[in-house]
Amino acid sequence: MRQHLERIFRAGLAAVAPDAALRRHVRREGDALCVDGEIWPLPERGRVLVIGAGKGAAPLAKAVEELLGDRMDTGAIIVKYGHGMPLGRTEVYEAAHPVPDAAGQAATRHILRLAEGAGVDDLVICLFTGGASALTPAPVPGVTLEDMQRLTTRLLACGATIQEMNAFRKHLSLFGGGQLARAAAPARVLSFLVSDVIGDDMGVIASGPTSPDASTFAECLELVARYGLERTLPATLVDILHEGAAGRRPETPKAGDPLFDRVCTRIVAGNGQALAAAAQAARELGMAVHVRERPYTGEARECGVRLVEEACEAARRYGEEGRTFCYLAGGECTVTLRGTGRGGRNQEMALAAALSLLERDPGDRVTALFAGTDGTDGPTDAAGGFAAGRALAGREAAARELLEENDSYTALAQAGLLWRTGPTLTNVMDMAILCVESQTSGSRA
Repeated sequence: MRQHLERIFRAGLAAVAPDAALRRHVRREGDALCVDGEIWPLPERGRVLVIGAGKGAAPLAKAVEELLGDRMDTGAIIVKYGHGMPLGRTEVYEAAHPVPDAAGQAATRHILRLAEGAGVDDLVICLFTGGASALTPAPVPGVTLEDMQRLTTRLLACGATIQEMNAFRKHLSLFGGGQLARAAAPARVLSFLVSDVIGDDMGVIASGPTSPDASTFAECLELVARYGLERTLPATLVDILHEGAAGRRPETPKAGDPLFDRVCTRIVAGNGQALAAAAQAARELGMAVHVRERPYTGEARECGVRLVEEACEAARRYGEEGRTFCYLAGGECTVTLRGTGRGGRNQEMALAAALSLLERDPGDRVTALFAGTDGTDGPTDAAGGFAAGRALAGREAAARELLEENDSYTALAQAGLLWRTGPTLTNVMDMAILCVESQTSGSRA
C-alpha cells in the first residue's frame, strides 16, 4: 500500500512540474508570446529580462529560455540551496529558506537593480513559486537582515498562517506587495506563478511582488497583538509598523494603482491540478476515489486526526465492496511550537494520525501519506510521513511524548514512517492521501 501511496503522490507532482505547466499556458508565435490566447509582442527596440525566485524557479526559467531563445537578454533567479540547475542566460543564486540569509539579501538587491533598470520599451518576465518570500529579503531602511530573521523565526513558532507572515514581509520589505512591479515601471511586466497558497491569491503567492496588496500596516499591528509579539520582536520593526499605520510611511501599491496597467499575472499550476492527477493515478490502481472539496487548514496534529476520521466516513459512504478507497486532500496546516524537537507540519499530521489509528476499529486497514509537494517539511530532510495501521503499536507512549515535544521526525524515523523525496523543484502546498482497504480487498496495510 505504501508503494501505491508513493505512486499516487508522484503522479500529482508530475502534473505540477513548473516547466511543463508553463508550456501549457504559453507558446511562442513568431515574434510574440501567446499567453492563454493573449498576444504579448516581444520588444522591437527594448530588452527581455527574466527575474524570479522560489523552490521551482529554475525549471520555470529553463522553459522561458527555451521559448525565447536569443530574444532573451539576461536574467537572474533565486532558489533554495540545492534547488538550482545549469541555465543559459539566467544567473542562478542560491539562498536559505525558510529563514532568510545574507546570500538571499545580496541576490535580491541584484534582481531589484535589474528591475529598476528596465525602461518603457522593455519586457520583464517574472517567475515565482513557493518559497520566494523567504528567498527575497529586501529590508526597508532601518531594518536589518537579523531583524527579518528574528521576525521569521517568531512567526514560524507562533503558528501564523502564510497569509499573515507575508503581510509582515510585504510591509517591511522593498520586494513584495507589488513593490517589484513598482520598481520595474514603466516596463511591461509578465508574471507567471506556481501557487502554494490556499485560494490561489496572487497577492499572497511569493508575497505578491507584481500584484496589488490588500494587506495594511494596521493589519500587521493587529497580528502583533494577536500573537503577543510586541515584546519578542525588535523594537525597530514595531515602530515602523506604527509609523505606517499612522500614515508616516507609504503603503504598498493597492488595486487600482496605474502601475498595474502594464502588468499581467498568470497562475500556471496549483494544488488542484496535483490532486486531479493523483486521483487519476488512484483510479488506474483500481481504487474508488473521493477528493475533499475544501483545502484543509488548522493545527497540524488536529488536522491529521480529522482527515483520518473523514477518510473512514467517506469510505463508509462512498466506498465499494472489494475495492480500496482513496481519500485525497490538499492544503496547508500550521504548527504551534511548544517543544524543542524536530519535524514539520506534515510529519506532525502523520504522527497524530498514526496514533489515532491505534484507537480506531478498523484502524489496521488505513494507510496514509502526508507530504509537502516541495519535498521539504520543516527544517528536516523529509517531505513528510506515513501513518500506517499498527505501525506504532508497542511504542505509543514514547510517540505521544515525542508529539508533545514537536519531535515528530524522531518518532516517525524510529517507526520507519518517514517519506523522503529530495527537492522536487515545485511547490503547490501539501497533499494528504489516505487509503482505506475494503475488508475483502485482499492485503492489509
